[in-house]
Amino acid sequence: MADAHPTTPRLGSLLVRLVMLIALSFAAGIQPASAQSILRDAETEALFHDMATPLIKAAGLDPRNVDVVLVGDNEINAFVMNGQTVYLNAGLINSADSANQVQGVIAHELGHVTGGHAISGEQGAKAAGTISLLSILIGVAAAAAGGGDAAMAAMMAGQSAAMGKYLAFSRVQEAQADAAGASFLAKAGISGRGSIEFFKKLEAEGYKRGYSQADQDTFMSSHPLESDRIALLEESYKKDPAWNRASDPALEARFRRAKAKLYGYLAEPEDTLKAYSERDTSVPARYARAYAFHKEALMDKAMGEIDALLKDAPADPYFLELKGQIMMEAGKPAEALAPLRRATELTGNQPLIATTFGHALVATEDRRNYPEALRVLKAAVSRDRENPDAWYQLGVIYDATGDAPRARLASAEQQVMQQQWPMALSSAEAAQAGLPLGSADALRAQDIAMQARAAIERKKKRK
Repeated sequence: MADAHPTTPRLGSLLVRLVMLIALSFAAGIQPASAQSILRDAETEALFHDMATPLIKAAGLDPRNVDVVLVGDNEINAFVMNGQTVYLNAGLINSADSANQVQGVIAHELGHVTGGHAISGEQGAKAAGTISLLSILIGVAAAAAGGGDAAMAAMMAGQSAAMGKYLAFSRVQEAQADAAGASFLAKAGISGRGSIEFFKKLEAEGYKRGYSQADQDTFMSSHPLESDRIALLEESYKKDPAWNRASDPALEARFRRAKAKLYGYLAEPEDTLKAYSERDTSVPARYARAYAFHKEALMDKAMGEIDALLKDAPADPYFLELKGQIMMEAGKPAEALAPLRRATELTGNQPLIATTFGHALVATEDRRNYPEALRVLKAAVSRDRENPDAWYQLGVIYDATGDAPRARLASAEQQVMQQQWPMALSSAEAAQAGLPLGSADALRAQDIAMQARAAIERKKKRK
């Protein structure tokens, strides 16, 4: 399938999505665009869902319509945008000591959602709010440029400076979000203790960095946390019966795992090994080290950590997923099939894990695996259409089996997410010409073509 972007194996089980977050200034005009990386991981997304669902319900929102998304930025930051999406920076997760602290941040951001404070405006905010742009696996840019370090540096450059531009909330809106967040925590029966702990942490961090009230580039400065404001919140929280209620131990254990996994994925291996010494045999430490060793291409040591985890939890789907991924990246896709198939089954065909499994089936280059790959990947995109790797692998299968129209349709789906409108239009028209008239796939190709034409026309008018 010539139109699709090739992929290379990703690092561990985290899927990186590049999203153009176009900074809009409502007072001084348009700011420059900057690329942001959205990190997608099945385990982390499941954790965020379970952490946020009680709060979302308490806010009177439908959990099916609210997303909590992880941003690959090391600044301590959180924000909302167009729609009902809460964005949490990796730096915020790394700084938090507990799931309860992060729940306090989520509650606050949901206060902005229900208060209608989310930034909106034209295509940039809309695109960022729906997260429907270019998605790539870690290493794709490296494959194109010939160097992994340079690719990652290019991908991450400029993120911190751009993110803060979305956070120019007024003091009135912040007070409203504080009050709303406190009420959501109370209704959900979740202690506000973590919220106060994290706000104090942010205040201390802001003073340490020397931010002024006029500096609007970070969570700390755009969410001013003066002592009297924290005191007001603390007084409110202490009146709630949930103040002394302990956080769910299972949720806290899952948070420690996800935090270690994220740290191992993003940090330099030497930093990971300092933070999680080999003397530490806890689950989070082994998880983090598995990523560190994997990044250093120390497969035996990485597999040693994963096998130790699986010895104690042989049916853990996320450990199985990582084992399969390491096998794939070691050039052993056939050996990756068993753990990935099991992980897919255990998670009820979770789309991101199913995509990795489908990728492994394709990577075996064994045509006997293609029918299973086709079934798995079609199921993945039916549940998560904004999954470019699934579309790419699906296109490979269609192309290999001689189904050119559906291969072109898969390319069109990818190109829409990349906002490559002329290419999407060409692919959609080619697909439509070869698909049965009136079929679901033909209608989808028609919809993409119409969407692409409209986007092209809008672009022409702006010029």
